[in-house]
Amino acid sequence: MMLRRQVLVRLTATAAILSLMLPLSGCFARQEAQPPQQEEPETGVVAIFTPADGLTISQHTPLNKWQELTPEISEALQDRGFGQEDIHIHTSDDLNRQSRDLQDYVVDALTPGEDDPKAADITLVVAPAAETGDATRQYGDYVSGRIVWHDDAGDEDADPSDGERSEDETRYVQAAQRMVTTLDLAREAGMTIVLLSNAIEGFAPDAFVQMSDAERIGTIQAQNMVDKLNLDATSVDNPKSIEVLLPFDATTDGQSDDGDSSDEATQTDQPSDEFAAAAFRGVWTVLAPYFKDGRAVCPSGKLTAETTADDWRSVAFDASDENGIRAELTARLNMDDDKDGHTRIDGVIAMNDYVASVVTDQLSELGYVGTSADINPSITISGIVGNITGRKDITKQLVPDPIKAPEETESPDDEKDIEQINSRWPIVTGYGAYRDIIPGIVDGQQWMTALEDRLAISKDIAEVCARLDAGEPLDAIDGIGTTDMEGEKVPTLTEPLVAVSAGNLKEALIDPGYITLADAGL
Repeated sequence: MMLRRQVLVRLTATAAILSLMLPLSGCFARQEAQPPQQEEPETGVVAIFTPADGLTISQHTPLNKWQELTPEISEALQDRGFGQEDIHIHTSDDLNRQSRDLQDYVVDALTPGEDDPKAADITLVVAPAAETGDATRQYGDYVSGRIVWHDDAGDEDADPSDGERSEDETRYVQAAQRMVTTLDLAREAGMTIVLLSNAIEGFAPDAFVQMSDAERIGTIQAQNMVDKLNLDATSVDNPKSIEVLLPFDATTDGQSDDGDSSDEATQTDQPSDEFAAAAFRGVWTVLAPYFKDGRAVCPSGKLTAETTADDWRSVAFDASDENGIRAELTARLNMDDDKDGHTRIDGVIAMNDYVASVVTDQLSELGYVGTSADINPSITISGIVGNITGRKDITKQLVPDPIKAPEETESPDDEKDIEQINSRWPIVTGYGAYRDIIPGIVDGQQWMTALEDRLAISKDIAEVCARLDAGEPLDAIDGIGTTDMEGEKVPTLTEPLVAVSAGNLKEALIDPGYITLADAGL
């Protein structure tokens, strides 16, 4: 391919220059004493290539950003014995720039100077810069995916005006091929490669560190909803009302204007429909049994006992702006008309903290009252604050719930009681641990969020690099598994996601240093 030839031409030219210098270097060798042999370094070099921080469609910022992770990886590597000067961090805005930066680094490493490390002493840690849509980006920078490209479309001589691919798509495919070609050359030279977060078609690394994926994001929220609402003890005569708001980039769903999918369409990033489908699959794996036996219902009717994991489009919507999110929630609750009372809603799975923050604002506008703490009477706002500041623990008890739902009658008192139940504040879940939503968790507007354990991931990366550098097997690492990549079983590390609510906010976010008391509004 053209890209590989360009890299090889550069290497050949460098080798030719070095060959011309050999006679001269021999003359100097006869005149000067040979320098003393340098001791081999105890550890090698780690070169880290990550994307720049992703942009968000709002001022909300997840805690999981690349600029937060790379210093923690560097510190963990130093704890494992790597010298600070032997840790090289490269940040690139997109895959095109990243692939070129990686290519330059590898080519330079293959023609080392006297004091430069040998290729066999270098470990590359690469987080390929996948392009994502707005809806996916709201989950943070670390969401794992796979960069897909097609070899027959990667030649730089390809004509982007042939009607099959836009110029941007062609450039992206070329960048992906350049990265794979460079990684292949690095491996042939003896370097070891760790892929972080995103896999890339056509290459199997020595190790893979998986970050959060869509299915796990959906699963952790659904499981927390089940636990908080105590669905296992819920009666079919008094079911819980739950809505799932699945944000979706409708303009990048791989469909044509007439709604038909094209098998020949090139998906150069992780498609929005693939992410949304996986996220819903995680949610529905947990919630399906409760909808099937009637312990959970959906006010909008978008989820029923017959819903399957493939029916993700029934709850997907365009979440590109706040007005759209507000309108979606209002319509789901059938409160866009002049309605006398409220629609009962016990839980809203909002998928990410951007959507969750708009949901809580709109619930307030619609007149829902209370907080998530009301679902568990033993938790009070003062108790939450006391727990966060370390003064007391929160004692959790199950929520007493009547076996049967109250029936509507003509009695004014009964109607008042029903409206009081229907207007109660629901459990709202999200993901991303946005810094600006933490006060909302403290005051009970949002029940929970979740995020990757950055410190644990950084230690994992350092452990993998140290073992690869020492030639030690990775299967001795606790919790390591395998992932199928390009027909190979690749050693894979995956850390559990961290669910955060008011009860463990201090332990999960403040104590590790992810946020401060001021960030929590205290």
